[in-house]
Amino acid sequence: MTSISPTYHRYLFLAAIVIGCFFISACENSQKDIDAWTKNKELKEEAIGVEALMSQSGKMKAKLKAPLMYRVTALSPDTSYLEFPKSLHVDFYDDSTRIETRLDCLYGKYFESLDKVYLRDSVVVITTKGDTLRSPDLWWDQTKGIFYTDKFAQYHAKDQQLVGNKGLIATQDLKTVTFQSPEGVMNLSSTGFSK
Repeated sequence: MTSISPTYHRYLFLAAIVIGCFFISACENSQKDIDAWTKNKELKEEAIGVEALMSQSGKMKAKLKAPLMYRVTALSPDTSYLEFPKSLHVDFYDDSTRIETRLDCLYGKYFESLDKVYLRDSVVVITTKGDTLRSPDLWWDQTKGIFYTDKFAQYHAKDQQLVGNKGLIATQDLKTVTFQSPEGVMNLSSTGFSK
């Protein structure tokens, strides 16, 4: 039998401690690394050539078309949204499923938890009668069926040309348009109301 010297035990014990310290120090992460791994992440999905139908209470309300859509989902549900960075077209339908209004813009962002869409860059809303609403910046509230903005907007109808520098609220079908500080031309009947 061979015997192991006490000195060898001491070296073996010392080697085990050094190797153990190496592994312990190698497993330590900086706060920056931990934050990078655990911070809120966004998941981003991409869809090309999007066409979506929107209904409410079983009735078709709108048809959306976009060449590109991103669905961004964050860890917190109130920050999830759909983004349309290359343009957006929406046809709005009346109760008889006939198109009553069309919307076009170069950028749109739908906030799912709010049920609202932010529209910007050459926003144009046109009814089948030709009434036209233009604004560089507009919100669409799907629940209330209204458009609104606090920015510049123009409205053109058959006998009306109105401009508002401080925004407006309009129904989705443009039958009611209310400007903040309007300016413009309107043909009035003999009773003083618009024709």
